[in-house]
Amino acid sequence: MVREQVPVSSRAASIEYAIRDVVVPATKLESEGHKILKLNIGDPIAYPGLPTPKHMVDAYVKALRDGNNGYSPSYGLPELRAAIAQDERRKGWPASQDDIYVCHGVTEALQIIFAATLEQGDIVLAPGPHYPPYMAYPQMFGAQTLEYKLKPDNGWNLDFDDIESKMSEDVKLLVLINPNNPCGAVVGKDEIFRLLSIARKWPNCVIIADEIYDGLDFTGEQRSVASLSPDVPVFVLNGVSKVYYAPGWRIGYLGIHDPKGRMKLVRDGIERLLRSRLCASTPAQLGYLAGLDSDRTWMKSYSDKIVQQRDLCVSRINDIEGLEVQSSGGAFYMFVKLTDPKWQDNDKEFVLQLLQEEHVLVVHGSGFSPELGAGHFRIVYLPNVEILNEAFNRIERFLIRHRT
Repeated sequence: MVREQVPVSSRAASIEYAIRDVVVPATKLESEGHKILKLNIGDPIAYPGLPTPKHMVDAYVKALRDGNNGYSPSYGLPELRAAIAQDERRKGWPASQDDIYVCHGVTEALQIIFAATLEQGDIVLAPGPHYPPYMAYPQMFGAQTLEYKLKPDNGWNLDFDDIESKMSEDVKLLVLINPNNPCGAVVGKDEIFRLLSIARKWPNCVIIADEIYDGLDFTGEQRSVASLSPDVPVFVLNGVSKVYYAPGWRIGYLGIHDPKGRMKLVRDGIERLLRSRLCASTPAQLGYLAGLDSDRTWMKSYSDKIVQQRDLCVSRINDIEGLEVQSSGGAFYMFVKLTDPKWQDNDKEFVLQLLQEEHVLVVHGSGFSPELGAGHFRIVYLPNVEILNEAFNRIERFLIRHRT
């Protein structure tokens, strides 16, 4: 007897999250006894040598042992909000405790922003390629994501002509991910000023500055967007996951830079939404607070390790026929171009066959933008040198085998 299925909503059925979607076939292979070399997910804890700092873990554990695991204020612990505001002031904008809202990671912060600002027919203008939730979430609120181009042959720099051509009254949010995921590009002060000059022409447009990787800038050029904006409102996104190496804690924050006092209604909407979902994890907030309040010299050794592995990847990849890559300026990603004729128009099939045959897991570029990410794949250069070298040996072997 065939049973009629309960229908799923169109918004859920259309959601794709490439970074996790490729894990499904990888998990099946693991269940069959295969060891997978994972270069797919930006989780520092998944790789050796980059543990969450002990003083942060100790603070988290102490919170649990002391019974500090109840509900906390909906906008975040006051002491954490104050510490985050102080950290943002060091970056150059006059953040107060009241400007900071603690969330379940940057992903929830995005959902809150979209819910508070978007109506049917509105547009989010985001870079292509980009972190998948920027495409997935706006549609839940009747809006759509329009992509602006990055320049793949010029360090993935912003294409300002394309941005200007796509701005309109319908664009309510203009997104900058800096450093960029998945490309690793870093935008400097002059480019930010130019982006602000475009947004300034559209009074109802707010910039989203996704700066979750700001502490992993290897160029020295990254700047806080809010610090450079005397008039354009900015949503600042950051958190504990990447720079503090604690992604599973799911603590991020949303900052509101409102230099002209035009965000009062939006702020009220954000606060209503935050109250409706109670609070972020109290022990995790206390762990993050310990990171903000403590010495951060430990970060340099972590960054040095990542840069060493990045440089290895650039060298190995550019020595493999059929691949090209530019060095990334920040984060811990590379967006590798497929130049082999067999694969350059079918990056997803490349990723899936590579996984099946060589047990190396990467992410197809079209998963970050069907058009502007196609013909590429993303790798994470967090694994240690031995794993990276073995992965590249397997990738080269795969390409040679399919070329003959």
